[in-house]
Amino acid sequence: MSGAATALLLVGLFLAGGVYSFVKQQMPRSLIVLLSIGAAMCLVAGVLRLEVWN
Repeated sequence: MSGAATALLLVGLFLAGGVYSFVKQQMPRSLIVLLSIGAAMCLVAGVLRLEVWN
């Protein structure tokens, strides 16, 4: 696992935790959607950067 993949996965998980926290605090839905899109993009990019696919 490369450093970039690890960093992207950790950032994605951090943002996913933020989504959960924002939902619990009943923040505006647009903010939650924006944060969840960012989290999903980081997680997908981290998974695609794994060296398993080569």
